[in-house]
Amino acid sequence: MASTVNTEKRPGYGQLLRTPGALSFLLPGFAARQPFAMLTIGIVLLVQHTTGSYGSAGAVAAVTGVSMALFAPQSGKLADRFGQRAVLLPGVLVHTASVSLLVVLALAGAPMWALFLAAVPAGASVPQVGPMVRARWAAKLDGTPLMSTAAAFESVTDEFTFVVGPVLATALCTGIHPAAGLIAEASLTLIGGLFFAAQRRTQPAHGLAAAAGRSDGEPHRSALSVPGVRVLVIAFLGIGSVFGGMQVSLTAFSEEIGNPGANGLLYGVFAAGNMLAGIAMGAVAWKIGPRRRLILGYIGLTVAASLLWSAHSVLLLGALGLVVGLCIAPALITGYTIVETLVPATSRTEAFTWLTAAVALGQAMAVTVAGRLADAHGASTGFLVPMVGTLLALITLLALRSRLRPRAASRVAARGVGHRVPVAVD
Repeated sequence: MASTVNTEKRPGYGQLLRTPGALSFLLPGFAARQPFAMLTIGIVLLVQHTTGSYGSAGAVAAVTGVSMALFAPQSGKLADRFGQRAVLLPGVLVHTASVSLLVVLALAGAPMWALFLAAVPAGASVPQVGPMVRARWAAKLDGTPLMSTAAAFESVTDEFTFVVGPVLATALCTGIHPAAGLIAEASLTLIGGLFFAAQRRTQPAHGLAAAAGRSDGEPHRSALSVPGVRVLVIAFLGIGSVFGGMQVSLTAFSEEIGNPGANGLLYGVFAAGNMLAGIAMGAVAWKIGPRRRLILGYIGLTVAASLLWSAHSVLLLGALGLVVGLCIAPALITGYTIVETLVPATSRTEAFTWLTAAVALGQAMAVTVAGRLADAHGASTGFLVPMVGTLLALITLLALRSRLRPRAASRVAARGVGHRVPVAVD
């Protein structure tokens, strides 16, 4: 018993990975989520090759991103209602077919309207493996200190995916064939998705199964009906504005100074800050409650993002980018930790998917606005997008922070696996 108390007081990645059944869904889940970061760049490189226009390529990729952001929460809701496997199996088949159709149309020189039509189901059917993995962690670790460690682990995994995925897709498209990136994306989705769906033992109980064993008669509700989830969606839109604004503005800045190669270095430093902070977040046994951590982390993110526009050298922008990356992980990880305490178990996948979709939507909007600002007024004005996005989100968080209090049942669970570990809930 003494060792149990010890590890619960000092949760870490080693203990997390020793969770029974964890590796069975982590490994196929990692393969299945790689395509998420390969899709956009794969579309851009293929369509630009076939049309000769970055504008056309970006427009097709944008349709895919918006479609994913709009349809992803519905996929999460269906997974909570009918089970992850029931949604994932047809989803990966539709996605594979849609991406394959997009490849064929692009190589055949089809008109833009046909590419747009194919892009809609390709984006709408992107498997939401990340939220599904988070829901499996929540089902296994509900009410334990390891839940925060799992959120940190998933954030680091997501960031690693967004570093590896685009590099892999670019190497395939430039080294083998312009369509190779999308072909690999569709193949990984199909193989990884099917293997992940096969892990039925770790799948959370879905809404229909849970309802059969309930006596309270409470109907299944959408995660978005919970006020705190709506507040977190706004906060994650702000985080998405940082990702989108940084991508466009760093590219514009690098071209402006006549050193396009600096873009990869600057974004790599930004991503490294995010990964390092994520690793540190999961290794700390926090005494400050998640709601307070979220607000403090978001204040830091807003201040750091507000300074980006003033940087006029690679060294200074790299340093500020590192700080922004270090501030994103605490806000992102804590938001995922909080949402788990706001919604019942039968709505978790949908709730996690709403947050993922909010980041994607915020990123898509930021890319558009920052691009226009950078074209019209220079790269530094593009950095105003992360500043405004995070500032508006922070104001919302401060005004509506009372809605982020956990459900009563979650507070009891958090305090009490045997009352062995005091867990801060504010």
